[in-house]
Amino acid sequence: MNKPDSLRELLLQAVPGLRKNPERLLMFIDKGKVRCTAAASLSFEYSYTLQMILTDFDGHTDSVMIPILDWLRVNQSELLVNMDKSAEGLKFEADMLDRSKVDLSLTLPLTERVIVTRRGGGGFAVARRRAPIRGLRRAGVCHSICGWRTDHHLASTAMIFKHYAKWVSEDGPDVVGLLNQAFRLT
Repeated sequence: MNKPDSLRELLLQAVPGLRKNPERLLMFIDKGKVRCTAAASLSFEYSYTLQMILTDFDGHTDSVMIPILDWLRVNQSELLVNMDKSAEGLKFEADMLDRSKVDLSLTLPLTERVIVTRRGGGGFAVARRRAPIRGLRRAGVCHSICGWRTDHHLASTAMIFKHYAKWVSEDGPDVVGLLNQAFRLT
C-alpha cells in the first residue's frame, strides 16, 4: 500500500514538530479488505482505515489538518466532494496531556486500486493507479475531466474545458473554484 507512506512523507515535511521528531508519528492500518471480482483480470482494490497518532504534539491542530486535507484533494478526493463520504471521512480524537501537548489520533478511510494483467510469457504485471480526481456535479452537468462520468452526459469535453480547465491541474481540482463556476453556470 502506497498511500500511508505518501501521507507520512508529507506530514514529516509539513508539520514542524514532526520534522524534528519523526518517531512521534505512528501509523496503523485497521479494517483492511481486498475487493476483487470474478472478472478475467486479477485487478483488485485495497480498502482500509489508516490510523495516525501524533504523540506529545505541541503544535496547533490546523498545522496537521491542512496538509491532510490538501493531500486528500489529490489522493482520496471523494472524501471531500461526496457529502456522504465526507461525513465519515477524516476523524480525530485528542488526549489532552497538559496545557501545551496532546496525543492526537486521526483516522481516514482509504482505498488503493491495483491493476493486474497477465504477461504473455507467464507471470503478472502490477501497476498502481492514482485515485481518480473526482469533480463536482450540479444540475446534471458532467465533469468528465475530473475523473467520472454519468449516464446523462449533458456536456461536451470542449465545453467543460472552456469553463473549468483553469481549476483543474495535475495536483487536482480547485474545489472552491469549480463550485463557484458551477453555480454561476446553472
